[in-house]
Formats: sequence, C-alpha cells, structure tokens
Amino acid sequence: MKIVVTTPTGHVGSRVLRLLIQAGVRPTTLLRDASRLEPGLRRFCDLVEGNQDDEDAVLRATFGADALYWVDPPSDDDDPLDGYERFGETAAAAVTANAVPRVVFQSSVGAEVRSGFGEVDGLARTEVLLNGTGAHVPHLRCGYFFTNLLADLDSVRAGVLISILPVGHRMPWVDPRDIGDVAAARLLATDWHGRHTLGVLGPQDLSLREIAAIVGAAVGRPLAAEQISETEYAGMLRGAGLTEVRIEGILGMSRGQLDFTPEDPRSLMTSTPTSLAAWAYDVLRPALNSHR
Repeated sequence: MKIVVTTPTGHVGSRVLRLLIQAGVRPTTLLRDASRLEPGLRRFCDLVEGNQDDEDAVLRATFGADALYWVDPPSDDDDPLDGYERFGETAAAAVTANAVPRVVFQSSVGAEVRSGFGEVDGLARTEVLLNGTGAHVPHLRCGYFFTNLLADLDSVRAGVLISILPVGHRMPWVDPRDIGDVAAARLLATDWHGRHTLGVLGPQDLSLREIAAIVGAAVGRPLAAEQISETEYAGMLRGAGLTEVRIEGILGMSRGQLDFTPEDPRSLMTSTPTSLAAWAYDVLRPALNSHR
C-alpha cells in the first residue's frame, strides 16, 4: 500500500507519519527539505523533495498512490487565499492525473460556510477542487489547534490571553496529535467511499476564559482572559509585519466563529480524547520552561 504524506514535519503530519510506520507501511513523504525530517524516521520512508505547488513534484510523489494525506501549507503570498488556491489546484491535478483513489484532506471548521470565514475560505476552495476529482475524500473539519498557544508564550508569561471574540464565546479546540490519529486511521482503511466531512473537535468546546483557567493551572501561573477590539488587534498584527490582506484573513477567521455551529455536530465520531489540561502540562509547560 502506497500512502503519501504531505507536511510530514508538522504537528499533525509528523503524527500521521509515525503511526503509518508503526502500522507497517512505508510512507512516501513530500516535503521541501528532507533534512528537516527526523533522522530516525528517514530510513522508513521514501522521500520526495519539492513544494506542494510544484505540480511535477506532486505528480512524482503521488504516482501509484493508494491514498494521499493532503494539507494546504502556509504560503508567502500577499493574499493567503491565492496560496490555498494554488495548492488546491496542484493537489487536484495530481489526484486526477494519477487516479489516486483516496484523499484525506485536513480542513477546518468553517469551511462549510464557503465564504466569509477569512483564511478558512481557502480550505473551502480546496475541498471543492478535491471533490471534483472523483476521488473518495473525507474532509477533516478540525477545531482550533492547542498548539496555536505555543505562538503565545510571551502572552502566557505576561499572564493574559487575548482575543477579539468575547471571552465567554465557546468553540472547539483540539490536540493536533488526535487529528493525526483520525487521519492515519482513515488512510489505512480501504472500506470507505464517497465524499464527506468529519468533524475533529477535541473533547469539548472551550471559551477563552476557560482556556486561561485550564492553562494557568497546568503551567502554574495565573492567566487572565481579555477581549480587545479588532482595531487594536489589527494594529498588533501590523506591527508584526503582516500585510493588510493577511490581517483581514486572520480577523475573518475570528468573525466567522460568531453565530456559527459546525456542520458536523459533536458526537462520539467527532470528539477526540486529549484534554487541554493534559496537553498544556505535557507540551506547553515544558515549552515555557525551555524558552525563558
């Protein structure tokens, strides 16, 4: 069985890769720089170097593939939606040309809206493109990653988490490792058909206020939750060097969460086990201690 894994060094892709190897599969990895892959894993994989918008590289990697795990990676485009469009078109072209029968696509909650959800609109476009290939495709509609908190280590140290959403607004949060578990299970199975969606929503919906309390307890320091204005947040992003189009894409993802209910309701099928408390103690606490 040939299974191709994109973004194999990412939070989800690295988990997928390891699980496939442990299941006895020799995955094919598509990545820009093979040296970034953990040395201990390289001898168990077939490596193809190339960008995911390089159609020749994607065609080489997916030739003869039985299944593909596809993630739209970040791009350097001024408008991130242009990058998503290009990656989606490249994936769809390769899946069609090589008649790849099954594709597991890492999407996001909000993609069902199709428009008006900021950067998630780009994932929605890839869903549509993959659906047009004729392949069997489950779109994993993932919640907000726990690992996004790793980008806020300074905020955690300062004792406050911020958002433009009300601090009591709840939405799904998920451990990327659990997404990897779901993706690997789908890649290894061969008895599913059609094009459908599957929520990967974590164990519970959480508000920023609840997140601050849980994370604060896990890392041993008090944390407050604070809502700030879009204008203030946009100014912070502008100060970090982001373009206006990218800022709008980020703000749009938060705006889209208001008055939104995921298409795939929370159930046994869409809930995953790892709690934020367990992840924060296992991952965030050591990260804080090692980056003082």
